[in-house]
Amino acid sequence: MSTLPNPSPAPEQESVIDQIMTIMGLAFDPVWQEAWNRRQVHDALTFPATHYILMDANGGDPATSGLDAAGFVLTRHVPGEEELLLIAVAPRHRRCGLGEKLIKQMASDARNRGASRIFLEMRYNNPAQSLYRKVGFEPIGKRPNYYKAADGTRIDAITFGLSV
Repeated sequence: MSTLPNPSPAPEQESVIDQIMTIMGLAFDPVWQEAWNRRQVHDALTFPATHYILMDANGGDPATSGLDAAGFVLTRHVPGEEELLLIAVAPRHRRCGLGEKLIKQMASDARNRGASRIFLEMRYNNPAQSLYRKVGFEPIGKRPNYYKAADGTRIDAITFGLSV
């Protein structure tokens, strides 16, 4: 897995962005309009407080394994806290423990950066909720009607926290 702070995307980081965009395109349901576009990912990675993890299907680093990336995490760090911005696993690699490996590595990295809590926000009906609860995230807040689907449907957001 690759885990680096990203002061400014260099040409080799374009490959990282390509991998993130490929996984996101496969993993995010367009109905919810949650996927970021390439510019958003690129811009996020220019900030030194933004970190990413890429993992292959075996939980290794695609940069050294020679395998395609199968999942990623994108986070933002502020003193004492980490925010999980995006996490995705390619559909053909789901239910194999990769999401849990990504979260555990992200939590370890966040702890090493001085975070004591990790936060995330998700739509209420997101099936990833079971994964978050399994690894210890607890609901700590709700934003009514926060998300809007392509058809105009509104749904609540839930904020989760995890002590690390």
